[in-house]
Amino acid sequence: MDIQKEPFGIHNGKEVFLFTLRNNKNMAIKIMSYGGIITSIVTPDSKGKPADVVLGFNTLQEYEAGCPFFGALVGRYGNRIGKAKFTLNGKEYQLAHNDGKNHLHGGIVGFDKVVWDVEPIKNNDGVALKLTYHSKDGEEGYPGNLQTTVTYLLTDQNELKITYEAKTDKPTVINLTQHSYFNLAGEGSGDVREHELEIHADRYTVTDNELIPTGELRAVKGTALDFTKSKTIGTGFQQNKKGFDDNYVLQKEHDGLTLAAKVHEPKSGRSMEVYTTQPAIQLYTAGGIDGTLKGKSGHFYQQYGALCLETQHFPDSPNQPGFPTTVLNPGENYHQITIYKFS
Repeated sequence: MDIQKEPFGIHNGKEVFLFTLRNNKNMAIKIMSYGGIITSIVTPDSKGKPADVVLGFNTLQEYEAGCPFFGALVGRYGNRIGKAKFTLNGKEYQLAHNDGKNHLHGGIVGFDKVVWDVEPIKNNDGVALKLTYHSKDGEEGYPGNLQTTVTYLLTDQNELKITYEAKTDKPTVINLTQHSYFNLAGEGSGDVREHELEIHADRYTVTDNELIPTGELRAVKGTALDFTKSKTIGTGFQQNKKGFDDNYVLQKEHDGLTLAAKVHEPKSGRSMEVYTTQPAIQLYTAGGIDGTLKGKSGHFYQQYGALCLETQHFPDSPNQPGFPTTVLNPGENYHQITIYKFS
């Protein structure tokens, strides 16, 4: 097992580094200190042939120029907050409008656009990076000084284990997630309609035309969103031609790690399982990709050329009292774990 570090550019006067984690099973993950971004996940197929299975770029400048959150570490609040505001303990907080009238993925300069401090770690579990960032009171409109730690661990079981931790000095809201775009056939190799998907959720959060939840939880049974049994993503597209950008309510009997989703790509034989302590998972099939972004292997990324499985709390939870709370108070520890396991 090995960790390598190399310079990757300068952002706002701070040096950015690219770290490569390697295990003993022919798997390698590259992570940038800018945005905690996963730029590459190389993993073998059923014949042992390695390929990079996440969308991304070769240079820092391409990430800085603006991309749809490729590989990003998202915060303070992943997904949307309606009307870009919320009320906490009787006080209204105004956030940035960066998604029409609404607030998306932490704002204009979210956690995906700052340089994190990174500490490489080797232990019996594998090779890891410990990322830390201090988000100041009022940053992007959020209350409280938030000390955030995210640990990326690569094990010899071909697991990427992500541990999210945070503490605050004022009541605030928090919803951290990881926004990698997966194509298990290899990035830039075409769309993901033939990927077979299973999601352990029997309900989803109904949204309005701006993707803000109405508060209703509706059964997936009988709809295009029903992945309770494995089926190709293309089968769902036959009913839902715009693809998917939906939050699934996971079937959880406890707060610990549970299996949330499985993906299988039949040609390569690659599979990925997603385990999480979070109550929900967002399925996004990259409908916003339009064929104009050239990826790291020289291919232009096409619409539906990847899928995201973002483990999270529900969108707009600060404005939805019936949803699981995303409030973090002083003295409390925010702690969530997600595992992406490749085979």
